[in-house]
Amino acid sequence: MIEPSWVESANQETSDFPLNNLPHGVFSRRNAPGSGRRLGIAIGDAVLDIAALAKEQVIGAPAGAENALVEPAWNHFMACGPRAWQDFRARLRELLAADGPETDRAAVSRAMVPLADVDLHLPFVVAEYTDFYSGRHHATNVGTMFRGAENALPPSWLHMPIGYNGRASTVVVSGTPVHRPWGQLKPPGRDAPEFAPCRRFDFELEMGAVVGLPSTMGRPVSVAEAETMIFGYVLLNDWSARDIQTWEYRPLGPFQAKATATTISPWIVTPAALEPFRVSGPERDRELLPYLHEPGPMMFDIDLEVTLRPDGAAADTTLTQTNFRELYFSPAQQICHHSSSGCRMSAGDLIGSGTISGPNPENRGSFLELAWGGKEPVGLAEGGTRVFLEDGDRVSMTGRAQGKGFRVGFGSCNGTVLPAIKYPGLGN
Repeated sequence: MIEPSWVESANQETSDFPLNNLPHGVFSRRNAPGSGRRLGIAIGDAVLDIAALAKEQVIGAPAGAENALVEPAWNHFMACGPRAWQDFRARLRELLAADGPETDRAAVSRAMVPLADVDLHLPFVVAEYTDFYSGRHHATNVGTMFRGAENALPPSWLHMPIGYNGRASTVVVSGTPVHRPWGQLKPPGRDAPEFAPCRRFDFELEMGAVVGLPSTMGRPVSVAEAETMIFGYVLLNDWSARDIQTWEYRPLGPFQAKATATTISPWIVTPAALEPFRVSGPERDRELLPYLHEPGPMMFDIDLEVTLRPDGAAADTTLTQTNFRELYFSPAQQICHHSSSGCRMSAGDLIGSGTISGPNPENRGSFLELAWGGKEPVGLAEGGTRVFLEDGDRVSMTGRAQGKGFRVGFGSCNGTVLPAIKYPGLGN
């Protein structure tokens, strides 16, 4: 059920940000030079200025981290650990609940800023970025295209989460435009590659887990420990240059094809907000090794959708609809496996889930699958088709966990494809 708030807009069934949610973000006041970036909590159609509340001593920082709530990113607060997160959330719910004490309500009201009047920024400083490949339907579809159905999944795939280390430097917040990348391409029938703008630019529908509590180098963590380290979740679009990847990926996997940009939604939704939606993941075909065993359900029932709007169009085209629960390995299993070598996890690590596709064609989480490698064009709402992204296309992702009379949402994760820049020294 919805948790009533005295903030009326938070009580609407269509709000992504009821009192049940309280996601963490970073904002600045639009048209207010010098206001700077500040920590914020979304509630209804407003953002709560946490620095303002801390200044008025309405809400306190964890002991030993007195400046954590007046910094321009959540990293310092995240590193304080789960007890601090729980206490902070409890205080927010007390301040915002309809039946909560009215003592501090005037101060809280002063700290409210309309969402329409703010710019949103990366909510945390990304320490490292690791992208996994844990969507079985996606891995099966892609493997079938390139190796045939009988060899779709690599031998190790059902036994462990497969991933690669990506680029933290090009993780950007929703709304940031993305230039079409340059790279080495080898078109069919050519004996040698050419250097040109990507022709098969794609989106990938993913979720990202944000590590809040760091681990110790040399010490692996269990699946249960890994789950307690997760501060929250974001939507994630891992833009992919398919033709660059085809030429470069042997023998070490993705490199430049995945380095262009990774877009995340601006709000970190906490595990506490998602707890009512906890579910089990897919059934296992193979028994996992003991270190990857889950102590209980570790996935969430989150509906995911991707739309596309071409430049100049008036309507969006829904490309895909799927669900987070389709992921074969949970984020906790991914972090556990990541640390199994002794790798240290840091506050601010971003863990990409891998593309989340479902069992049916309308559930496919990338153009590579939707258009089946370019062979089956996808129709658009206002006419025309796509096999991959064209310049001017705006890709938008949404995610919502639907409860009875309320929902827990992530806001939008969107980006527009811009033409490739003029490459220095090529005279183009």
